[in-house]
Amino acid sequence: MARHVATAVQARPTLRGKRVTPHVLHRPGARWTASHGPVRIRRVAGRFLVAAAAVLWSTSGLFVKSPAVVAIGGPEVRGPVVACTRVLVAALVLAPLVRRAGVRWRPGLVPLAASFAVMNLLFVSAMTMADAGDVIFLQYTAPLWVALVGVWWLREPLARSDLVALAAGLAGVAAIGWGALPSGRWAGALLALGSGVGYAGVVLGLRVLRDEDATWLVALCMAASGLVLVPWVLARGVLPGVSAWAWVAGLGALQMALPYVLFARGLRTVPAQEAALLTLVEPVLNPLWVRLAWGEPVAAHTWAGGGLILGGLVLRYWGPRPRASMEGGT
Repeated sequence: MARHVATAVQARPTLRGKRVTPHVLHRPGARWTASHGPVRIRRVAGRFLVAAAAVLWSTSGLFVKSPAVVAIGGPEVRGPVVACTRVLVAALVLAPLVRRAGVRWRPGLVPLAASFAVMNLLFVSAMTMADAGDVIFLQYTAPLWVALVGVWWLREPLARSDLVALAAGLAGVAAIGWGALPSGRWAGALLALGSGVGYAGVVLGLRVLRDEDATWLVALCMAASGLVLVPWVLARGVLPGVSAWAWVAGLGALQMALPYVLFARGLRTVPAQEAALLTLVEPVLNPLWVRLAWGEPVAAHTWAGGGLILGGLVLRYWGPRPRASMEGGT
């Protein structure tokens, strides 16, 4: 499967009705280059979809840290309850949008759904136990795993600019983790790191299944992630209150359902490593929303790590690029 995905032929532009081969697209003297044609447009559109998804994802702390949600039991109970209810709401929102023709079984659905369930549970649980800024940044060890697996398994190239941005991003994550050590919140930190592994699995799973219907993939992940937690939630007998349901509904529809559809569609034209780097704007914005809405302070180490991550993105997308890469539309 990995070889099939790595060598899959995606839609290429044509010149006067004739198929344009890859060497023509990369030739400096060619009249039609990917950087000025449909391939380039699709890549830019894919980046925009991934970035939009990241902005919506960044509102997780805004919802989870709301007073109504905080009132749902203790942290050890609140995490699984919110993780369960938010994805079930998202699944209900997405269900009417799933086309019957797009529903089909693929072996890759199993690891995708499992990775999503792990990421969902660990991330929400960590958010209830630690500061929003620390949790979201620690989750972003994901680009490391995505880059390594993307190169070795999906055979996706890793450009020098990607390495620089990745190093800056991981340095930012390290700064966040080091600064959070004195707080003694080891449980939340470990859960956040675990959610990063799950998130990497989601990125790679969606990349492998990029030719499948995006809405079907997201709805399946949401439903499976929620259903596996239903027995635990029912056994504890803890559910959100009336006021909390509004926040949970917003968490499921706006912070979960919509951005994952955008992200899955963006991955059709954006490599896994690049998508993971683009989503690094999420941890930069997440603590800002929490600070503005609920007054939770953002520590100096959080700003330092966020600056490193944002700097990596600037170097990746606005720094100098090799001529061959620009002509190839990468």
